[in-house]
Amino acid sequence: MTFTLFPDARLALARDSLAGLSVGDALGSQFFVPGRHPADLAADRLPPPPWQWTDDTEMACSVLAELAAHGGVDQDRLALAFAERCEPYRGYGPGAVAILRLIRTGTPWPVAAASAFDGQGSCGNGAAMRVGPLGAWFADSTTRAAAQARASAEVTHAHPEGVAGAVAVAIAASLAARARLGGDLPDPARSLAAVAGALDPAGAVTAGVRRAATLLGRPLPEAVAALGNGSRVTAQDTVAFALWVAATHLSDYPAAIRACVAAGGDVDTTAAIAGAVVAAYTGVGTSGGVPDHWLAAREPLPEWVR
Repeated sequence: MTFTLFPDARLALARDSLAGLSVGDALGSQFFVPGRHPADLAADRLPPPPWQWTDDTEMACSVLAELAAHGGVDQDRLALAFAERCEPYRGYGPGAVAILRLIRTGTPWPVAAASAFDGQGSCGNGAAMRVGPLGAWFADSTTRAAAQARASAEVTHAHPEGVAGAVAVAIAASLAARARLGGDLPDPARSLAAVAGALDPAGAVTAGVRRAATLLGRPLPEAVAALGNGSRVTAQDTVAFALWVAATHLSDYPAAIRACVAAGGDVDTTAAIAGAVVAAYTGVGTSGGVPDHWLAAREPLPEWVR
């Protein structure tokens, strides 16, 4: 399917994806509170609002603001936006805080990103957790989605696996938004194969996405055992599982978030990634989409992105 995607349509798709990301992030983060149990969400017993979002949403808002203002990613400008808007109490990891502090105080982002983990660069899930709306923005081109996702990742993640995680999520969100425009429900195995096919064949994230395709239709605990649930806070341990959830529940946003919560681990991040991809397909307030009352319970987004 070839089509022209106008700026207003791009923005609408990206905003829906951001709604799915931010609600998943905010609701998922509530299950780090002692005394809350996944069974509560399974029974639709929701935590009391407002649900506060974390660094996942804060950084995703900067990505969307960059796209809305300029149509694409300028790495210098995006790096500075991440650094200046960073509120450490939002749950940023110590590595991210250190990189963003260096950028904020004048260190060029390539130097700051490369300094992480004794010069290896970060393979964390931060670049993947924030990129879903970018993928939805480029619903007309998975090639552009991949290139722009790479650019958005490199400002903080110098490790190839950290970058690959962002590219994988962006392609999944691009395909989901494209399917929404085309009115189809895509085959989950073909979607995951398309994601894996765009990545480094030898990469660990690639291997995880391929493994996820073999686990479609299998029980959640089996997928967690094979793919991880974000507990190690790496792209390798997070992205394949989140994309398995999204592929399994692409037409049912609440089911996708419930699966992430039930899986445990880095719940806010897996729910943010899966939520961004699914909402790119379902939208908000539709049958199977982000529920209006969930969106109303989420803490409002920053004024500068609204």
